[in-house]
Amino acid sequence: MNAPHACHPDASRGRLHPERMSTFRSPWQRDRDRIIHSSAFRRLKHKTQVFVEHDGEAYRGDYFRTRLTHTIEVAQVARTIAGALGLNTDLAETVALAHDLGHPPFGHTGEDALAALMQPYGGFDHNAQALRIVTRLERHYADFDGLNLTWEALEGIAKHNGPVTGPLPYALAEVNAQWDLELHTNASAEAQVAAVADDVAYNHHDLHDGLRAELFTEDELAELPVVGPAFAEVDRLYPGLDPTRRRYEALRRVFGVMVEDVIAVAQNRLAGLQPQSAQEIRDMDGPIIRFSKPLYQNIKAIKSFLFTRMYRAPSVVVERSNVTAMLNDLFPLFLHDPGQMPDHWCRVAREAGDETQCARVVLDYVAGMTDRFAIAEHQRLFPNRR
Repeated sequence: MNAPHACHPDASRGRLHPERMSTFRSPWQRDRDRIIHSSAFRRLKHKTQVFVEHDGEAYRGDYFRTRLTHTIEVAQVARTIAGALGLNTDLAETVALAHDLGHPPFGHTGEDALAALMQPYGGFDHNAQALRIVTRLERHYADFDGLNLTWEALEGIAKHNGPVTGPLPYALAEVNAQWDLELHTNASAEAQVAAVADDVAYNHHDLHDGLRAELFTEDELAELPVVGPAFAEVDRLYPGLDPTRRRYEALRRVFGVMVEDVIAVAQNRLAGLQPQSAQEIRDMDGPIIRFSKPLYQNIKAIKSFLFTRMYRAPSVVVERSNVTAMLNDLFPLFLHDPGQMPDHWCRVAREAGDETQCARVVLDYVAGMTDRFAIAEHQRLFPNRR
C-alpha cells in the first residue's frame, strides 16, 4: 500500500494522446516498458559514463560502467528507496530509466562540446533532450511520435533535479508549451528519489572504476570521509581479506551509508510534515528526498576528490580533448553538408525552415550517436585526423 503522498496510478493525469488502459499493467509500468524497448535506451550501452567506450584495451574497459549500466544501477537504487518510503516504485524506476536518455556520445564532455556548438541555435541540455526523445524522436507507434508517456513521467524527467527556472532550453520549452509540466514546482517524491539515486549510484561506482583504472589507490581513499571508515571496518572484521574482496566489501558499505541516510532523513521529514497528497510534496519549499547535511558535506569531499583524480586525470583530459575535437569536426560538416548524414536525416535537415532548425536536426542526429559510431564516422569523414 502506497503512502498518501505517493503518486497513485489511478490519479495519473494521463497521456497527451489518449490510449486505452492496459489490462494488466499500470500506467507507469507501461511507461517503464516503453523506455526499456526504445532505441535511445539501447544506445546507452555504447555511451560513455566516464571512460570512453573504445578505450577498453587501455583501461580493461569491459569492466567499467557505461551509461546503460549506470542507468540500471540508478533504477535499482530508486526502487529500493521508493519502496522503503511507501512511494510508487514503478514511477521512480521509470524516471530513473529515462533520466539519461538525452546524453550524447562521450558523456559530459560530449554534452559540453555540443552545448558550445549549439549556443547560437538555442543551446543543448541532456535533460531537455531526453524529453525531446520521448515526445518526438522515438517513432515506432502508429498514432503518435515519441513514447506518449504519462504526465508524471514527463514531469519527473523535466524536474527530477528540482524546479526549472529562467530561460528554458528550446527542447523543454516545446514540450512544456504542448503540455504544462508546472516547472516552477518540485517534482514528485518518486522523481526526487530518482535524482538522489543517481547521486548514490555514480558516487559509488566511480570509486570502483577509478580504482580499477588505477587513477588512485585504496590508501588514498582512506583519507576520505565515509570511504576511509568503511575500509577500516572491513579490515577490522576481515583482517587479511583478499584485496579485490576488500575493495568490494568496503565500497558496498559506502553504498549502504548513502542509501540508509536518504531513507532515514526522508522518513523523519515525512513523519514531521505529514503530507497527504503528491501535490503537497510538489508545493513544498524544497525537496523532501535528500541527504542529511553532514553526509552531504562528506559527499562533497568525495566528489571533489573524484573530480581532481578521475574526471580531470591527465589520461582522461587527453581523451576529453580528442573527443571534443571529433564533435567539433562532425557537427559543422553535417550542418553545412547534410548529404553526409543518412538519407532520412539529410531529408529532414534540408526541409528545415532555417539554419537554426537545421542545426537542431543535426544535433538530434549527433546526440543520438554512440561513442563508437561517432568515432567510426569521424574516421570515415576525416581519415587524415585521429
